[in-house]
Amino acid sequence: MLNLSFSAHAEPQSLSNPTSVVSIFLSLLLVVGVVFMLAFIMRRFNVTHSGSSQLKVVASMMAGTRERVMVIEVGGEQHLVGVTAHNINHLAKLAQPLTDNKPADSDNFKDKLALFMAGKLNPQAGSANKKAGTQDE
Repeated sequence: MLNLSFSAHAEPQSLSNPTSVVSIFLSLLLVVGVVFMLAFIMRRFNVTHSGSSQLKVVASMMAGTRERVMVIEVGGEQHLVGVTAHNINHLAKLAQPLTDNKPADSDNFKDKLALFMAGKLNPQAGSANKKAGTQDE
């Protein structure tokens, strides 16, 4: 006959057990902390920023802890604005628009990541992986 008895039988813990309550509370606290941390990171690095073809930030510079000087382009014209925590001031309209001096290979992390994932950023790594794959067979 087949005997299926186990000496170490795991019973579910009840909520009356103090260690179970503490464990649940700490897990909930950890999840809430991760949510707030992700919200802070998204706000800090302006992840939710959606570009528009009518309004574009050309350049930006921090002037203090909560102050910025920005050049925005609206309707083909560029304007210099000062941004603080409480207001936005128009400082000047630029007579000569700033040019975009970015190289053809952009420094944008999203673009570089997409190129890397496609294997186009580091062609030597892609060819090395292909060679390694053919050697394994």
